[in-house]
Amino acid sequence: MGRVSSCSELLLWNKEHVSYANDHEFAWNGQLTPLQQKASEELLTSVEQNKSHLLQAVCGAGKTELLFPSIFQCLKQGKRVCVAAPRTDVILELFPRFQKVFPKTTIHALYGGAPDQEGFAELILATTHQLYRFEQAFDVVFVDEADAFPYYADETLQRAVKKAAKQDAAIHYVTATPTKTLQTTNQSILSRRYHGHDLPVPRFDSLWGYARQLNKGKVPIKLQQWIEEKTNTSTPFLVFLPTIEMLENFPGDLPRVHAEHPDRKELVMKLREKKIPGLLTTTILERGITIENVHVAVVGAEQKIFTSSALIQISGRVGRSFQYPTGDIVFFHHGISREMDKAQAAIEGWNRS
Repeated sequence: MGRVSSCSELLLWNKEHVSYANDHEFAWNGQLTPLQQKASEELLTSVEQNKSHLLQAVCGAGKTELLFPSIFQCLKQGKRVCVAAPRTDVILELFPRFQKVFPKTTIHALYGGAPDQEGFAELILATTHQLYRFEQAFDVVFVDEADAFPYYADETLQRAVKKAAKQDAAIHYVTATPTKTLQTTNQSILSRRYHGHDLPVPRFDSLWGYARQLNKGKVPIKLQQWIEEKTNTSTPFLVFLPTIEMLENFPGDLPRVHAEHPDRKELVMKLREKKIPGLLTTTILERGITIENVHVAVVGAEQKIFTSSALIQISGRVGRSFQYPTGDIVFFHHGISREMDKAQAAIEGWNRS
């Protein structure tokens, strides 16, 4: 919204006279698994009863598809719907998918730097920051990745979401790693991926003194071998690093992205299209992106930035497709942390359920 001070003039628009189109089309031809179908029906029941719902689904479970029936039902009833997420990357990933599923619906994607979009949107995909712009505007709100930074740690963002919803509207949450403070009336749990294969379990590999070596301009041998192996086999990869400084000073010419990188969207697309071998990244890409057959390495997995939920989400980038349901996820470390153990144990637990 730019800078806003006490003398700024803000206008509130009363949109009660707006009429919504009722010729929405549902153009999704996919098939839900029995577990997905059950969770989707439970969510739809909560939406119809206007009761808050938490959909806890493991990474790659196909949770976005579970929202489609509920959203379509709301649109048919002339309701205005918002799907919010803390990260721009999630919105960029969802926008083209929703356009294909609801081809006759006016959909806007709102995020920092988004282009102007024409018409009055019946379905809005927005970062949670963008919801500062709305007041009692939505009949139904879904918050995707509700545990992601900065939303879970910022009470003003949480208030913005509540303010954007109409006074009595229920807010529904979707995530693989919910926080304990996320309380809802109803809940569904989906512990299997849509393709039925186990979640790839991260392996631990020591990388003693990696920070010192990288500071000297040297890539540790194990990490270099891992990168070369993926490059030689044309396997797309992500290398997660704990700090922007380590990212920017990483030796070599591998493309790299972080939260403020101007070409982040384009570089992720290039990796998806196999125009580049891999990406160096911060935790900005821990969730919300799907790249077929991607393999993942975390450097400094013991550092505080890599919480168990972050490591679970990072691991969830691997093995998401029918064609490539497995893949390598390695936590390179200078000593195993409790968070690393928690992440590995949680994934192994889901595979046993």
